[in-house]
Formats: sequence, structure tokens, C-alpha cells
Amino acid sequence: SSLSLPSMPTVTEEISLEVPANILEGSQRAHITVMGDIMGNALQNLDHLLAMPYGCGEQNMVRFAPNIYIQQYLEKSGQLHPDIRAKAQGFLQSGYQRELLYKHDDGSYSAFGKSDPSGNTWLTAFVLKSFGQARAYVAIEERHITDALRWLQKNQQQTGCFRSVGKLFNNALQGGVSDMLSLSAYVTAAILELGLSPKDPMVSSALQCLEASATDDLYTQALLAYVFGLAGRREQQQAQLQSLAQRKGQLYWQRKEKALPPSQPSWAAAAPAEVEMTAYVLLAYLSQPQLSSADLGTASQIVRWLSKQQNPYGGFASTQDTVVALQALAKYAALTYGSNGDFTVTVTSPTGTAQDFVLHNSNRLVLQRAALHKLPGTYGVRARGQGCVTLRYNVPPPPSVGTFDLRVETEPRECTGDASTQFRLLLRARYTGERPATNMVVIEAKLPSGYIPDKTVSLQLKSQKLVKKVEVQPDQVTIYLDQLTKEEETFAFTATQDFPVRNLQPATVTLYDYYETGDRTDAAYSAPCSSGRGRA
Repeated sequence: SSLSLPSMPTVTEEISLEVPANILEGSQRAHITVMGDIMGNALQNLDHLLAMPYGCGEQNMVRFAPNIYIQQYLEKSGQLHPDIRAKAQGFLQSGYQRELLYKHDDGSYSAFGKSDPSGNTWLTAFVLKSFGQARAYVAIEERHITDALRWLQKNQQQTGCFRSVGKLFNNALQGGVSDMLSLSAYVTAAILELGLSPKDPMVSSALQCLEASATDDLYTQALLAYVFGLAGRREQQQAQLQSLAQRKGQLYWQRKEKALPPSQPSWAAAAPAEVEMTAYVLLAYLSQPQLSSADLGTASQIVRWLSKQQNPYGGFASTQDTVVALQALAKYAALTYGSNGDFTVTVTSPTGTAQDFVLHNSNRLVLQRAALHKLPGTYGVRARGQGCVTLRYNVPPPPSVGTFDLRVETEPRECTGDASTQFRLLLRARYTGERPATNMVVIEAKLPSGYIPDKTVSLQLKSQKLVKKVEVQPDQVTIYLDQLTKEEETFAFTATQDFPVRNLQPATVTLYDYYETGDRTDAAYSAPCSSGRGRA
């Protein structure tokens, strides 16, 4: 569970830490971590903001873009110490070099680079603005920026809107007319963030397209409010913000059709699209020339909601929600940064003992942590400033939420012949949800103890339909799929015994939609010669 405390004289809350019924025996641990800075947790985990792999041209950008926003904030707040600067610049440098692997000869970028048939409008705009803003911190070759800009210009239509080339990002954000409009708004925001003037012909033409289009799609309205703010179009921005204000949930914006599954952990309670559109609304509020106290009050409420959606690393559930939310949080932190003396967080345990954490300017970015020994139990937290209480525990895989069918088989099924030294793993998967097809899908197949992927695994899988990329680790094979449809597909590879293990336990395969991480399923399987299976 996560609690965010806004800056005010004193806040007192009681947190009841419960332990789930299906917890693994003895795995419960609880601790409190206290930091004096809203960006602190992300800063501690700059290379590890996602709880998923980093293997494509888009995910790689999560190692790149947040470093820019965090450095901008630390610079403005006078906290960019040499060691932090060196760390962030190292990630920018390696992320930049790696991203060039996904560049096409025409200047565009796509998730899997030249193995994709074409570049992608949306990813190219993302790379363009990130490279442009990173110039302040690391050396970026200017031609990569001009190449991408020229490619986007070629895909600008007479109306000023941009053509969608390549596979679009999150198909849950697509909806009729709003596709082209949200994409065009995204590209326009990117070229404004790059520093082009609203008077530049490419930008003014794009703004004409956006102003001529009406939409009641929440995501697109949030993006438009931000774009009009960047372009200094105050009236148009106010119109979007007013429309959004009428459609707000408690503290955030939610797509109509998306109900939250009750089985999800609280830190991932909102789908990535909800986090992303709420972050755009925050950016829109913060990009106004004069911020009223009412606007700042709304902004701090949004920040409170967003910070509750952060994963344990300070990132969010997927790529774009992490990048946009951290950009918005960094902007908010820079605007509200104050060196207003010490403040204290006091934690009272169920037995009544109290522990104080003192935060002051020199240790704002230092993580302070203490174990909470009484579980379950009710703890009191009294604080001035910002902090988070986190409860973590290991649980068996949750039951499938019903958007995928996943069956895992071994070949042979029984312990015959040399099955203990080698067996094939067959992953049979199909999509069963409401959309015609998924976005990119990731399969993470763990291997039983003592088994490793065969040397030819990459070749075996890459020749199979829909497989875009394969990453092989000693105990896991990660497979990236273009998509899954209602038709069952089988993905197969060989596992080889590295050393014999007694009482072999089952292993888990997890499958999820990359942008709708709530659409996921897990399945367990046992090696043919594990303890539960007899020799035939």
C-alpha cells in the first residue's frame, strides 16, 4: 500500500497493514522508506524504472528520457551534485547509443529497428524530442535530430495533421477519429518541446489541424490541453481544461470502458493509459503562464494520485506512463521546491513505540528506511512533507484475469528416455479479451532449477510466426510478440539440463500485453522428470 503526504503543517494518518491469506509462509516483510523529495525514488532507480524488460526501441527510451527531466529538476533546485550528474549522463550516453540501433536509413525509428517494415511516426517523435532535450547534457549528433524531423515533415499532410506510419502505440487509446488527432497532438507537442517556434510553418500548420478538430476523447483532450499550453494558445487550452475538469474522477481521469480488476496490487491500480492522460492534464495545468492557487491546489491533488500509482522503483506500469508522469512530477517538483527548513516524519508502531525521521535540505535525496516488525498491525504516521509507506510480500501467481488463454506443455510429457537431460517447452497462447487483437505481448518463461535454454533457442523462436525478438537469460526466455489474436499460436523451444536438482519445483510462465499490463495471465508447469511425475 502507498501513502503520499502533501506539503502542509502536519498530517496524521493511520495505516493498517494486512497480510493476504495466500501469502507464502514466512515471506511477509514490511518497512517504511522516507525521502524528502518527490523525485527521490525514481532517482535511486534510474536504470530500473520498469518492472519489465527493456528490450525494444521504445522501452530503451525509459532509460533515456527520465534522466533529462530529473536533471532539469535537480538543476533548478540546486541539487545536481557531481555524482548524480555523472550517473544520469552515463545512462543518457548509453541509452543514446543503444537507441541508434533502432534507427532506419530514412531517419525514423521503430520498436525493433530494421527488422520492422517501416519506421513509426509516434516513436520517431518521442526520440526526436528526447534527443533534442538531451543536448543540454550530452553530445548528440545534430543529424539524428534533423533526419527525424525531416521524416516527420514528409508525413505531414495538407491539413497539417500527421500520417500514422508503422504500428501505433497503445491500441486501447485508439478510437475512430481520435487516432489521427491524438497522434498529431503528440507529434506537435514533441516538436514544440524540441524548441521549434509556434510560428514555424510545420508547427503552425499542425496547430491549424488541431484547432480545426473537435473531440470528446479524454486522452486526446488531455494532450491538446498540453499542446495548446506549449504553443501559448491560452483560450484553446482553457477550453480543453474546462471540459476535462467536468469529467474528472476523484483525482484523475479514466477511460469509460476500463474497470479495474480487483486482483491488481494497489501500486498498479490504474492502467497505464489512465496514468498517462492524468499526467498530461498535470503538464497542461503547469504549462500555464500564471498559476492560480486554485490551479496549484488541483495540481497537488493530481500529484498525490499519481505518486500512489508508482511502482517500487519510482516508475510506473509501462513506458509512456513512466516517461510522461516523471516529466510532469519533475515539473511540479521544480515549481513547488522550497528550502523551508527541517521536517519530521514520526512512525508509531502498534505497541506504541515511536521512531522519528528528520529530513532537511542536505539529506532530501537520501533514502531512510526502517523495518516494521508487527504484521498485521496498525501504524500511525505523522508527517510534514512527503513520504511513502510500502508493504511488500511474495504471493503465488494470481489467477488469470481472463484476457488470455495460456497452456504450457512439455514434450515429452512423461519422464521417458532422456527427458531429464532435455525437453521441449510448448507455449500455447491466444487472446480472449474485447479488442480484436492485443498490442505488443511479452512472454516471460522461467525454467525449472537446473535447466538452461538450449543454445539454439533464439534461432528456434525467431523462425516462428509473430516473434519479433528473443532475450535469453540463464533461467528465463523472454519473447516479444507483435500481437496475439483470438487464434491460438504455439511458441516452442528446448530446455537442457545444466545440473540435476532434487525435488524439482514447478516453474512459471507469465504473458502480458505491454501497454495494458492488467491484461496478463500466469501458468505453472513442471519438467517431465520433476518429483511430481513418475518415470514411464
